Amino acid sequence: MTGQGETMTGTAGGAPPLAGVTVLELGTMYAAPTAGRMLRDFGARVVKVEDPGTGDFARQWTPHHEGLSIGFARLNAGKESIGIDLRRPEGRDLVRRLAARVDVVVESFRPGRLEDWGLGYDVLSADNPGLVLARVSGFGQTGPYRQRPGFGTVAETASGYAYVNGWPDTPPTSPPFGFADSIAGLSAAFGTTTALFNRSRTGRGDVVDVALYEPLMFILGDLVLNYTATGHVQQRVGNGSGAASPRGIYQAADGGWLSIAASNQTIALRLFEAMGRPEFTDDPKFATNVARMANNDELQEHVKAWVAQRPRDEVLADLEAHEVVAAPVNDARDIVADPHFLERTLVELTGTALGRVLVPGPVLHMGSYAGPLYGGVPAIGEHTDAVLADLLGMSPAEIAALDGVVASATGDAKPARTLSSAWAE
Repeated sequence: MTGQGETMTGTAGGAPPLAGVTVLELGTMYAAPTAGRMLRDFGARVVKVEDPGTGDFARQWTPHHEGLSIGFARLNAGKESIGIDLRRPEGRDLVRRLAARVDVVVESFRPGRLEDWGLGYDVLSADNPGLVLARVSGFGQTGPYRQRPGFGTVAETASGYAYVNGWPDTPPTSPPFGFADSIAGLSAAFGTTTALFNRSRTGRGDVVDVALYEPLMFILGDLVLNYTATGHVQQRVGNGSGAASPRGIYQAADGGWLSIAASNQTIALRLFEAMGRPEFTDDPKFATNVARMANNDELQEHVKAWVAQRPRDEVLADLEAHEVVAAPVNDARDIVADPHFLERTLVELTGTALGRVLVPGPVLHMGSYAGPLYGGVPAIGEHTDAVLADLLGMSPAEIAALDGVVASATGDAKPARTLSSAWAE
């Protein structure tokens, strides 16, 4: 690998699987920085290139606390920031030189922009044949829509997701968070690691092309296949799956909400036992999933009435005793007080103006690696001097001569530490 230097603030456990990999992140906003964070989570050194004046627009996202965007902090903690003006030829030349010294470039410009700047893969790979270029765009690098701009909301509607999300009597609904962007970022990280694995066998890099809408279209399941096979156009069904019954979200006697997913035959029968309705097992209306779907409205009323009789914790305890798949409908307060999430999922972000805060950690776990630590959110250009000296061997005088092309800032990134259950206290 061509990466150099420390890959992160620290690690809690064994060697990170991507240790030694250096990523140059040219992405802004959400999807590409999500890919950068996924790679950083597993040990890659991520150098984020930002506009010297404004930085990543995500720095302006609300909410803010103590002058820091909470959304930007979540995606960019532990990265290094360098300020380079890509509008200037000298800035683009600097990026080309940096790309020759890294393993991965992640970008999210509209297709053709890198080529217009003389930074297409043909140019970058000529300098660095092993380079992996991960490209995230609204509609991908090919096809009739390639030049269209795209954000997550557009992907969520174009993919078919918004059409099937919601209730029959409500309009198509997009989620209140970066759903398409997050999935595209995860997909770009997966594609990047796949390309790096292939490089280990061939010595050659590759281009990873991710359209915002495609990963989301994939996770919609049988929507396209069902239509092309049967002509059925999937509609909004609220909390039901449209494929198995009973499934949904229900309110308990104390006002708390919980989910039940009796999505296979065995679990449905165990639910009937928990409800004290074993006779449903042999009832022609409920005995099979096909029958339950045909009589779903009636069965849902039985489940709603049973859940509504007792407080949520009692209902959940009964469902757990009968091995029925169920969970509370958590809000943020529930999540940060839950001992399972505290032990496995949530990590503490330190060294920022946000105070003592938590953030979800890596999206998967590996037996040989306990995961990263999270400390510090970089200021715009905080690491410019150090990165240019490290990767390009530039002297202070050479960096100073780039005044107006690059920008530097000072910061105080403090070391992170792991989370203890004391957070719930």
